[in-house]
Amino acid sequence: MFIVRELNQMESMRRYLQFVKPYWKEIALTMVIGMIKFGIPLLMPLLLKYVVDDLLLSHLSNQDKLEKLAWVIAGAFFLFTVVRVPVEYYRQYFAQWTASRVLYDIRNQLFDHIQKLSLRYYQNQKVGQIISRVINDVEQTKEFVITGMMNIWLDSATLLIAIGMMLYMDPLMTVISLVIFPFYGVAVKYFFQNLRRFTKERSQALADLQGHLHERLQGVSVIRAFHLEEYEQGQFEKRNRHFLDKAMTHTKWVAKTFASINTLTDLAPIVVIALSAYFVVQGTMTIGEMTAFYGYMGLIYNPIRRLVNSSTTLTQAFASMDRVFEFMDEPYEITDQPGAKPISRVKGRIEFRGVRFRYHKEQDWILDGIDLTIEPGQTVALVGPSGGGKSSLISLIPRFYDTAEGEIRIDGHNIREVTLKSLRGQIGLVLQENILFSGSVAENIRMGNIDATEEEIRAAARAANAHEFIEGLPEGYQTEIGERGVKLSGGQKQRIALARVFLKNPAILILDEATSALDLQSEHLVQESLDRLVKDRTTIIVAHRLSTITHADQILVVDQGRVVERGTHEELLRENGLYAQLFNVQHLGNKPEENGNAEQDVSGLMEGKHA
Repeated sequence: MFIVRELNQMESMRRYLQFVKPYWKEIALTMVIGMIKFGIPLLMPLLLKYVVDDLLLSHLSNQDKLEKLAWVIAGAFFLFTVVRVPVEYYRQYFAQWTASRVLYDIRNQLFDHIQKLSLRYYQNQKVGQIISRVINDVEQTKEFVITGMMNIWLDSATLLIAIGMMLYMDPLMTVISLVIFPFYGVAVKYFFQNLRRFTKERSQALADLQGHLHERLQGVSVIRAFHLEEYEQGQFEKRNRHFLDKAMTHTKWVAKTFASINTLTDLAPIVVIALSAYFVVQGTMTIGEMTAFYGYMGLIYNPIRRLVNSSTTLTQAFASMDRVFEFMDEPYEITDQPGAKPISRVKGRIEFRGVRFRYHKEQDWILDGIDLTIEPGQTVALVGPSGGGKSSLISLIPRFYDTAEGEIRIDGHNIREVTLKSLRGQIGLVLQENILFSGSVAENIRMGNIDATEEEIRAAARAANAHEFIEGLPEGYQTEIGERGVKLSGGQKQRIALARVFLKNPAILILDEATSALDLQSEHLVQESLDRLVKDRTTIIVAHRLSTITHADQILVVDQGRVVERGTHEELLRENGLYAQLFNVQHLGNKPEENGNAEQDVSGLMEGKHA
């Protein structure tokens, strides 16, 4: 198990170094500057030895001693101020600059990775956990660059130089000074073999907490509507307690480590003081040498302390690194096949040939043998009970998911054999709840065509019946609409989403319950713009409100993953089948007050049918 962990760590390091490689020049420069920075303090014990042995204990006159002392102190002052200050500044600057650039590159690659993952992945993951990996875990890996690739080597170099100087002064005392070293190796091996696991568990607990918090913030209105504040407080506290337990376990191991290491570090100077004082008494060591040795003890064991601290920091960095690459290794479900070619403007002929689909292998088929053809420019409506497969069917066209069996063709091209970018460029989507992003109205409309001019944006807004209300906003098209368009009404959000599709100008249009959640006035405005939008486009409409699709060239009734009826509105009414029953339920007496309960009646009817 230990060997497996070590191999995983080596693999994580190798992959991480690929992000570090472009900045090797900056790292090398930082190392050189660091050597100067850490090398300057190494002169201090020698300076102290010179002052004690060659000045204070010499036979020079007091005047000569003071003159030489003045020159020595002036030189030291120059070295530790004029030289060291810029060296310290640039070492810190380049170290942080390099680490920040590496993190910048990793987060960019992770975001690119996020956009390629399938919708199926996001259905099984909490958004907050993904955010935690991209933000928290990536930030933790920063220490690998600053500590692992810079400080550790600089501290090691400092240690070797200091030992070299000590060996030059007195080899025996140097060996005595280093007698504690083997105990460090034992302590590090004992304490750090589990620290990485505890660190990873702590990070996972934090991600769980963050995911829960993100989800609850998204649904805070539901919590308040159902008076769930106390219950949710308990749920949050439970996850917060779990994180606290993991954090405290991690803290205990860190505390034990430092307690042991610091105890060992403090024992070494005591041994050196005792033996060096003995040698001074015996006359085999000068007081200056004793003082210098004690000074070098600090220069030796301070790097050791930092190396131990670095081991703790690196343990956390490696645990976070594992989580980053674990996320980065999530496979792509929907990708361009080798040799996939882009398609240009299509006419819009769509064919489903024996299509079967399900979200998981363990469940029943959501779509079971769909065969249909939609001619260019046709408007086709999909109706039927909830869960029948309508939304699944339309999600296959832009390849949000891939078919399990069968194929889908657009203008004769198998959609798996064309590039995703060109395929989705031909398709416009208008959903029941369209997503708007924080930013201005213009920025949200421009997402339909990022190269659009201001005039094209306004033209699209006019086509979507949105221009008038946008002009009435405090800052017009530059008005900030808040996260998910929270400052706008449902009808306003829907019209901005429509403007986005007008700007995209797709050959194929998919409308999924586009007007079902709107009031009558908003529905009228949206329906008016939809009539303009569907003109000369292949259009697929998913609808529960059947009055909105009576004009469709073809109506398909989808139930339990199959197309059970198809035809025009009039043809299906004459068949007096399921569609006719649904339509009659929704239009009993054409009374507005009864239409309000129509969907409930349809639901009840469908349940009775399946029973």
